[in-house]
Amino acid sequence: MVGRGRPRDAGVEQRVLAAALNEIRQGGYAGLSVDRVAEQAGVAKTTLYRRWPSKAELVVALITSLREDVPFEPTDDPRRDLTGLVTAIATNLASTPPALIADLAAAAAREPRVGESVRALWAERHRAVTAVVAKAQDAGLVLDHVSPAVLVDQLVGPLYYRLLVTGEPLTPDYARKLVRSVLGPEES
Repeated sequence: MVGRGRPRDAGVEQRVLAAALNEIRQGGYAGLSVDRVAEQAGVAKTTLYRRWPSKAELVVALITSLREDVPFEPTDDPRRDLTGLVTAIATNLASTPPALIADLAAAAAREPRVGESVRALWAERHRAVTAVVAKAQDAGLVLDHVSPAVLVDQLVGPLYYRLLVTGEPLTPDYARKLVRSVLGPEES
């Protein structure tokens, strides 16, 4: 069977998400205008609405693309995996305006669809990282009584705390210190 209509322009999604990010950076979630996003991306509103039927759906796609900026491919070295992940998250957050993160968190709290999607995206990542912590536990890097899920929270939570509360810098050195604080110093 032959497909109907024109084939999808592969660059549309990239242009729309870049325009949506720009809109959110300028006016936050509340100021996000789907019409302006379509205009900035150079696409018809119908094209945009066909792919993302609502502002919330567009933001979910944006959050998904931002999350993909922090790849996580576990290896056989849990310390390196955790250090790499925490450093990548810190680097990604440091390059993102704190107001954007705060706005997206607020949108997730107010908009059920956005909240569900954000939680689903992070639940998948949390499971993968928790498995790495469990591997570190098996290797004797993490004490037996420590909950791997809580340890993951202890590694990532301080990054958001610094970004949103204290305003202190998120550096690779700070990320390494976080991992050392929960795993202890590397053995020579």
